[in-house]
Amino acid sequence: MSDSASTAWNTGPNSGPWNNGAQRRCGRPPRRALEIAGIVLGFIWFWPLALAYLVWKLMGYPKYDEAKAYFRENFSRVTDDLFASNRSAGGFGAGTGNAAFEEYRRNELRRLEEERRKLDEEARAFRDFVEELKRAKDREEFDAFMARRRSERNDGQ
Repeated sequence: MSDSASTAWNTGPNSGPWNNGAQRRCGRPPRRALEIAGIVLGFIWFWPLALAYLVWKLMGYPKYDEAKAYFRENFSRVTDDLFASNRSAGGFGAGTGNAAFEEYRRNELRRLEEERRKLDEEARAFRDFVEELKRAKDREEFDAFMARRRSERNDGQ
């Protein structure tokens, strides 16, 4: 009777639920459990820090500059909309009622926005320049390595 139900699923030299630890791990690694426990305790004692850590973890542990750029790219419009709604509601930055001043203020804000755009473009150009320098340096090092290797190969023959 060679019925599949009659044969045990865990037959073999290292069979059984306690003897197969070498083949695979059951459950999550202990470090993960400690991390989760730390997050839970963080929410109990100081929730803003735990929340910041959780967001950082979900973003894939980015470096400070990457996270700053990410938030600026994705949430700058949200903050602009937030402050715009406060201005129209008579709160932060409410209008003065003077048309000449309001026009001056709009022109200055437009000029400052243009300056910010120019600074962002210059920062982007500088980052590209630094990346190009790194690529050039890497290329020089690689070319020197290949030249040294060719000379060693030619000397050996």
